[in-house]
Amino acid sequence: MNIDQRNEAAVTRKPAFQAVGLKWEGTFAEAGAGGIRAVQRTLQERLAEIPNAIHADTLLGLSYHAAPGGEGFIHYAVVEVERIEEVPEGMVTISVPALTYAACSHRKGQSIDQSYNNIYAWIAEQGYSEYNPDHLTHFEQYPMSQDPYSDDPEFMIMIPVQTE
Repeated sequence: MNIDQRNEAAVTRKPAFQAVGLKWEGTFAEAGAGGIRAVQRTLQERLAEIPNAIHADTLLGLSYHAAPGGEGFIHYAVVEVERIEEVPEGMVTISVPALTYAACSHRKGQSIDQSYNNIYAWIAEQGYSEYNPDHLTHFEQYPMSQDPYSDDPEFMIMIPVQTE
């Protein structure tokens, strides 16, 4: 881990879950220009439309390779649901299997790039390897109340890993 910025990392397990929300697909440049932030804001505004939401105080940002090795990716801004019954217009469902994750908190005042560099370095130091089921690369957990346009966000980074 970088000495200038410490991010405590740990391995955690999350059971399989289902979620409902919004899908965004684009390039890393488009994401950097605010594409994902707009989708997160829309999810916050439409949260009350999602039936059976659990942990409604946590916005999940799931990122998938659109085409491995490509320039683009798919991002889902979703909330976990107890069960899927009715899907609001324009929204999608996603299922994530039970996985083991390397996790770390990104705190206000820290560099997002450095937080990611630190967690990937920690994964390598532990002898773990990334695991990308269905091309899932990582997911982030944000406080639902946080402004997506904040220049100084707080969130949890979770990278799927194999520990053996």
